[in-house]
Amino acid sequence: MGFSWAASAALVLIASSYQGASLAPTVSYSSFNRALIANGSSGSRRGQAALMAPSPVFSSYLSSLNNSSPSPVAPSFSQASSTGEAAGQDGEALFEPLLKGIKRDYAARLPMYISDITDGLNTQCLAAVAFLFFACLAPAIGFGALFGTVTNGAIGTMEMVCSTAACGMIYALTSAQPLTIIGSTGPVLAFVATLVKLANKFDLPFLPLYTWTGLWTSGILFVSAITSGSNAVKYLTRFTDEIFSTLISFIFVTEAISDIAGSFGNLILPKALLTLVCAVVTFTTATILKGVRNTPYFSKSVRKNLSNFAPTIGVVSASLIARWARLAHGTEMAGLKVLTMPGSLATTSGRPWLVPLFTLPVWARWAAIVPALMAFVLLFLDQNITVRLVNSPSYKMKKGRREGNVLDGMNADLLVISLLTGITSLFGIPWLVAATVRSISHVRALGNVDATDGSTKSTIEQRVTGFSIHALIGACIAFSGPRNLLTNVPLSVLMGLFMYLGTSALPGNEMWERIKEIFKDPFELKPNRWSNVPRKITTFFTVTQVACLAAMVYVKGSPLGVLFPVVIAMLAPLRFALEKTGLVKKEYMDVLDED
Repeated sequence: MGFSWAASAALVLIASSYQGASLAPTVSYSSFNRALIANGSSGSRRGQAALMAPSPVFSSYLSSLNNSSPSPVAPSFSQASSTGEAAGQDGEALFEPLLKGIKRDYAARLPMYISDITDGLNTQCLAAVAFLFFACLAPAIGFGALFGTVTNGAIGTMEMVCSTAACGMIYALTSAQPLTIIGSTGPVLAFVATLVKLANKFDLPFLPLYTWTGLWTSGILFVSAITSGSNAVKYLTRFTDEIFSTLISFIFVTEAISDIAGSFGNLILPKALLTLVCAVVTFTTATILKGVRNTPYFSKSVRKNLSNFAPTIGVVSASLIARWARLAHGTEMAGLKVLTMPGSLATTSGRPWLVPLFTLPVWARWAAIVPALMAFVLLFLDQNITVRLVNSPSYKMKKGRREGNVLDGMNADLLVISLLTGITSLFGIPWLVAATVRSISHVRALGNVDATDGSTKSTIEQRVTGFSIHALIGACIAFSGPRNLLTNVPLSVLMGLFMYLGTSALPGNEMWERIKEIFKDPFELKPNRWSNVPRKITTFFTVTQVACLAAMVYVKGSPLGVLFPVVIAMLAPLRFALEKTGLVKKEYMDVLDED
């Protein structure tokens, strides 16, 4: 079994790279913001993993980690308790007997299927659907434009939106962690771009090569799922979590600002100013109203509804301002670019929906396993790191969960992703995987927050919101009414929404808090979890994380983007090296890198 061996080898590499950690974040390193305004390419990153035999030094590293007590960490965006996590997942081997992990995941979750529907019928879930509809549709359209550019129209906006709608609904109904939102990501886009170059280099038809690569990838993911390969994520830590969390926010905020600033060079001044106003109104309205929950104003129910619907109110308010400006001053002075959807249910290039996969030479069908190995590592990391983040104990989820365990549901979800990857490959539409920012925004929109300290008291666990979000996206394809309604939403409004998504991810990220502390008067600092760690050690640890973040940003946007997963894999050994070399003593590392 060629791909079985490959899957095992890749997973061993991942596990060994992340050993001693408990990861949570990954990131949808999305560059879709620029694509929403133009069909240009945007910085995204992609990677491949190198398979290597462990050296004596590397074996010593693994041995020392096995002999030390792990410090599982809650995902990076918020605080979490890890006391139950180690007990719940340390006993699970990296690989388990066939289907054991999948059976365990579904046996724990499926008995609650009825409540997964009834629990989603409330106003808070309605607010989450309204908010996440825009947060999922905009990236789908943006990535679709980018896919159309890199594939010369073979895969475009229609294929992306169809994949988002259909796969999103299926995932919401069949996954063991339905609060995860799947979508396309920057690394997947970059991988497809490289696959196009590979097809051109060997004079091969792109779509059949894409299909065979996807089928091999699907097979490897399937083997990983049935052997519980997702258990590898139990070896990840807060050090990596915080870097990814900050990277997510950095990408969303900087690219939104870049797009808004770019309008002053590409548009006449009135349009540029209106673009800025729409983005600022969306961001400010969403941010202020979200905080109303913690104020004494209005009644409790009014505060709750204003907070829940804050992003939607921001989008509607800014859209009304743009519409008023257009009616008052005309499209020449105040007409902004808006969201647009394909007008008919047909492929971008007019090709048949099913790909003629047997037009690819036999040798190339087998050779496709090589890029499939890279795609496997890419999808495996994106999927499991994001689900690890969603499963944070800080979100107080109960359904199908062992206390403090972040692995529950992962193997079943990877099985669903493997099957969806195979199906989408046959139709020549984009592969989808867990999207970090959208998933975390989904979870947070469903949280019941303690007004005193901002912690999550509980989360509404259900399947209704995930299904409804993607059903609405599908309705935009099937019906003209929703398409016409979207023409009233300027792209600048969505830039403000993306800024809100990026900044709302920062609270609870301890790396961000420590970055701010560097510039504060040490005598004015409030006590926190790491107060007993010497300030110079805390600063060194934080600066190291910032340096890693800078390296990731550089690699993501450079021609070396293919090496992005390698950078990810190196973070855990780097954290280990900081401790073993004495740069950060173990007692300090246990505080800085542990909840």
